[in-house]
Amino acid sequence: MAEVLVLVDHVDGAVRKTTNELLTLARRLGEPSAVFIGDGYDAAADTLGRFGAQKVYKIAGADVEGYLVAPKAEVLAQLVERTQPAAVLIGSSAEGKEIAARLAIKTNSGLITDAVDVQPGEGGPQTTQSVFAGGFTVQAYVSKGTPIITVKPNSASPEEAPASPAVEDVDVTISDAAKSARIVETKPREKTGRPDLNEAAIVVSGGRGTSGDFSPVEAFADALGAAVGASRAAVDAGWYPHSNQVGQTGKQVSPQLYVAAGISGAIQHRAGMQTSKTIVAINKDSEAPIFELVDFGVVGDLFQVLPQATEKIIQTKG
Repeated sequence: MAEVLVLVDHVDGAVRKTTNELLTLARRLGEPSAVFIGDGYDAAADTLGRFGAQKVYKIAGADVEGYLVAPKAEVLAQLVERTQPAAVLIGSSAEGKEIAARLAIKTNSGLITDAVDVQPGEGGPQTTQSVFAGGFTVQAYVSKGTPIITVKPNSASPEEAPASPAVEDVDVTISDAAKSARIVETKPREKTGRPDLNEAAIVVSGGRGTSGDFSPVEAFADALGAAVGASRAAVDAGWYPHSNQVGQTGKQVSPQLYVAAGISGAIQHRAGMQTSKTIVAINKDSEAPIFELVDFGVVGDLFQVLPQATEKIIQTKG
């Protein structure tokens, strides 16, 4: 059975949930091989084994970390040439998609980005994507080279499959050109106590209907253990940080549950959340476009609906 390379997304060895999802998908296609770049492997070893990695390629961070994405793409390119994998799976973050694009060029391979499902097929891995601002769903496969696929978070439920992976330290050669852009400073993101927007299983977003008051949106999100998003209108008005924008020009999310409060549902916003598994909308305008794609809709004032829902959730938990 052919290997499937999975690029491990981690912070000092703390493996992100998206990697567990990728390992789960990789098992459908072949034998998952995790590519761990950087320091902290001891902290990651248990997680990678629990989610089915059969092999781990461990690359020291000295020549790779501290730079932008080019060295990581060269690492993967060397592993692809050596192992001839059935596919390479990478998380669909901004960094992941840039790594994937560089890797596709280096290996002369086809690239599929933002897949929401990956299944085995006759011509190789078959993917499902939402395209043209969420207007169409397509199935695709790579017809040339090694399939390079980036997968959106929450596209699969992580499933444990305990294994004892063989660990191999890999020496790689990084070109001077790849190390021409160095990271000189990093700052930790301010902690909010809420999950990351890209990875959250539940997202509650507010829009123009909040009139700048996101307190009921935040309270409802906290009751659900959800991330908070915002429409472009809300962030352009300065009501919420741009880093929380959901939409075609913001972050594209695919949670299990998406709640849109006071959001009309313009195509720009729909492009960023249309692949959510369950969508709920709260809006005073019964003709709002958002109601065209929801699973459940509430016609009402978010300042009345959300506090009642929040109180009910807290009572249920208590």
